This record gives sequence, C-alpha cells and structure tokens, in this order.
Amino acid sequence: MSAATAALSRPRPLVTLPGVYSPQDDTWLLLRALHQEDLAGAELLDLGSGSGALAVRAARRGARVTAVDISWQAVLATRLNAWLSGQRVTVRHGDLTSAVAGRSFDLLLSNPPYVPAPGAHRPRGPSRAWDAGRDGRLLVDRVCDAAPGALRPGGVLLMVHSGLCGPEDTLERLSRTGMRAAVSDRALIPFGPVLRSRLSWLRSQGLLAQGQDKEELVIIRAEHP
Repeated sequence: MSAATAALSRPRPLVTLPGVYSPQDDTWLLLRALHQEDLAGAELLDLGSGSGALAVRAARRGARVTAVDISWQAVLATRLNAWLSGQRVTVRHGDLTSAVAGRSFDLLLSNPPYVPAPGAHRPRGPSRAWDAGRDGRLLVDRVCDAAPGALRPGGVLLMVHSGLCGPEDTLERLSRTGMRAAVSDRALIPFGPVLRSRLSWLRSQGLLAQGQDKEELVIIRAEHP
C-alpha cells in the first residue's frame, strides 16, 4: 500500500464482473482527493464508473451521483454495487458526457484509461479499461475537453492519470479551456502487470527510464471559473 492511500479504508466492491476494472491504487488516490471536497447535496458525475466504487462512496457522503460507462458490464456492476450498498446512484450507458447531454454538475470525477499502448488499433475487450493509444491520452484529452461544458460555474474536475501520459499536457489543455488546473496529489506505486508486460516498448519510446520500477500517479484538480 502506498503512503498516499494508506489513510483511507479500502473496501472492495461487493461485485466485480469479468471485464470490469477492479479498484486499484489509482482508484484509492482519487478517493482521497474526493474526500477533500464538500459533497453534501452536490451533483456529481462519475465518468467511466467501472465497478462503481467511487460512485457508491460519493453517494454515501451525500452527493447526488450519476455514473456513466461505455461498458455494459460496468453499468451492471455499478448498479449492483449501488443496490447492495443501499446507495442511490443513477447509472447511464454511454460515451462520456454524451450520456448526460444538456446536464451540468458540481463535480466531475474521472479515472480514464491512460496506459500508453503499442499499435494503432483502438482497444477492445478488458483492455479498453486501461489502454489509451500510443501516448496514453485517448480518453484523457476527451475528458479535458468535455469538462467545461459539464461543470457549473465553480464546479470541480478531479481526474487521476499516470505520469507516463503527460500531466503538464493535461494542465495546459485544461488551462486553454479557461479552467484553473493544478496537480493536487501524487503517488509512486510499483508497476502492475500491464506495465510490466510492455516495459521494453515503454523504454523504447522514452516513456520509462532504465531501472525505473515505479509509476507516478497524479491527481489533476481543475476549477471551472
């Protein structure tokens, strides 16, 4: 367990279906950031809800939660976990904010796929939960671009992603939309199985240094003016 996540309890979701991303260090780092926000009565949008671990926790803290995922298995997992936890979460199937067109929220939460992947093909199957193109920004950039239109004035985006896909690029992209963005938290974690499986390729792309054995995760917090 990393120092960044040790302060929070880490209950596993009651249901994790095949092909649905299981909560990991990035989930718990984002959860810690979420605990710094006032959620009572807030309308919150969880983009890419996966198992629903974050959506359920936000609902437990008093937020009115809408969760969206493009995977039907994830939609089912989020609905089941909300029901089994006794929390009310509205769950929609769709591609990012297209599932909630015309609505705006006080807080937008996202743990998008962000792992750089070789090849030009779009990810399919379970890898869709982590593979994000050669630069890792396939979904990160789309979340950045969608955030201003989905947030009310004063609303907040909380997004987690790897240092491998350019936190500075994310800050710059959000700033160009008029949002005030900063890195609010960081954590170093050991490589998981996905990164270990492509170490040679990542090093050949200059994304990892020789001997590097940990991945940096960052929380991006951006406020809508």
